[in-house]
Amino acid sequence: MEKQQKKLLLLGGLRYLLPVIESAHRLGYYVITCDYIPDNIAHKYSDEYHNVSIIDKEAVLALARELQIDGIMSFAVDPGVVTAAYVQEQMGLPGNPYESVCILQNKDRFRNFLTQHGFTVPKAKGFSSVEEALAERYWYSWPVIVKPTDAAGSKGVTRVDRPEDLGPALESAFEHSISKRVIVEEFIEKSGCSSDTDSFSVDGELKFVSFSAQRFDEGAANPYTPSAYSWPSTMTKGQEAELASEIQRLLSLLGMRTSIYNIETRIGRDGRAYIMEVSPRGGGNRLAEMLRFATGVDLITNAVRAAVGDEVRGVEQKPYNGYWAEVILHADREGHFIRLDIDEEFSISHVVQTDLWVKEGDKVSSFKGANDAIGTLVLRFDSEKELIAGMKNLDALITVVVQ
Repeated sequence: MEKQQKKLLLLGGLRYLLPVIESAHRLGYYVITCDYIPDNIAHKYSDEYHNVSIIDKEAVLALARELQIDGIMSFAVDPGVVTAAYVQEQMGLPGNPYESVCILQNKDRFRNFLTQHGFTVPKAKGFSSVEEALAERYWYSWPVIVKPTDAAGSKGVTRVDRPEDLGPALESAFEHSISKRVIVEEFIEKSGCSSDTDSFSVDGELKFVSFSAQRFDEGAANPYTPSAYSWPSTMTKGQEAELASEIQRLLSLLGMRTSIYNIETRIGRDGRAYIMEVSPRGGGNRLAEMLRFATGVDLITNAVRAAVGDEVRGVEQKPYNGYWAEVILHADREGHFIRLDIDEEFSISHVVQTDLWVKEGDKVSSFKGANDAIGTLVLRFDSEKELIAGMKNLDALITVVVQ
């Protein structure tokens, strides 16, 4: 009897799913995508599309049962992560414990879990209304960071330095929160760059862990939206080892299984190592693709294999072959895209790949969140000195021309 082709359901339709679909097709799987935006780019590449909201757990479960899927993923799509875990648990598909995923995906519950288990954690509190949060102003140590408990991509996130600016920041966070809940937490001044990059566990054991240097454009409309990443990180080996050990402790406490993770960490000015966020999904901004360039380890293909219960292969710690960076291309103001200018010598020496998502005349927005990106550049350098020089001069070397 012929073996049935495995069916993978992907939640969402963003372009970050394209390498996932490519990997799944290469492995011979049948790919179904779903969300409520039929025009999303990923649906053009999947084998089948269904118009179902990815935050409606029951509707996605009904679809998954009807299609008799073998696996489900919400890769780089934060709103679908809880839904995917719910469907996995209800249908007995490969995945992580639903309750653990709910803790990781809710900033409020996550902070409480970290505190209860003795992790280094910023002081934080969750609120269900602007009034409730304003009434507790006495409790904050300024500056604070205000964010929705359940939104990703830096949407609705504001740093607040003075009590009088708290109100508007809370309103913005509530506007971007699905569950209408926000968190106010102590702002941890970082030493060096914070890290946002992907890692992977097999049967609960962290087999591949990475740390990056997350960089920001101070002049952007939202200076808290990452504008570039580089590998290796600015942390010491000791700090990375401490964080890896704490991430492993967290995964063990939560009973996590075989999974890719997007993990944000930082070293505070106090010298302490903080785990800021852990989400059991691939990160946006092509982070897993960057790690494939830098180490040769293919987290995307393995996340796809794991989702349908196939054996994971070749997930192991490997050194970076050189110094790598990714630039998130964005416009500094609203207008129409004219062209991308890259210094010729810099381009020849360091640009490995240009991935531009807009064409001449397309409307572009100022850079308020990850969804305002217009493309990416993959860069490689031979030394740390070259990398630092390149990252310092990005504004002079790369120009997004808008009119």
